Amino acid sequence: MREMMRIGTAFDTWACDHLDLNEFKDVWPYLLEDKFGPNCLNLLSIEALADFNEEDCLRIALRLRLPVIIDGKLPIPLDLTLLNPIKGSGFREFRIQTVRDCLEDGHVVPFVAGDEPFDEEFAAPYFGIYGVDGSGELEHVADRGTYADAIALLKNLAPGISLNESPVFS
Repeated sequence: MREMMRIGTAFDTWACDHLDLNEFKDVWPYLLEDKFGPNCLNLLSIEALADFNEEDCLRIALRLRLPVIIDGKLPIPLDLTLLNPIKGSGFREFRIQTVRDCLEDGHVVPFVAGDEPFDEEFAAPYFGIYGVDGSGELEHVADRGTYADAIALLKNLAPGISLNESPVFS
């Protein structure tokens, strides 16, 4: 019982630092009561609960699809498509997507919801920027290490583009 209380308190403390509480549609204590325990046990074995840490907090938050703030401190999957405000451009949209390099072969693969954020087979995620043409084809434009750098580039490429300075995963 004490171990579950420790884990619940650790997750609640972590959540206050990393979740956008304004984005919640559920009542936080009820969500924890209903969903935290079962998801914790689906993710971790009983024996692993003794080693519950901040990485596990992120795994649980992603599994629960909670609104995790994308601030560059945590590996969070992002896939964001934005309309290009520049008329006559070759790109009708831009896409920012988290990607990561496979350490075995160097291939770039998307980092998406459901992927293990701390998978040792992959390098740290970064942000791929793509242009989307009229037929939906993607063209790689650039890579950036942070979301802030990715949006700075898009603001230069497409002045007036509408984007969220602080997106959340949910």
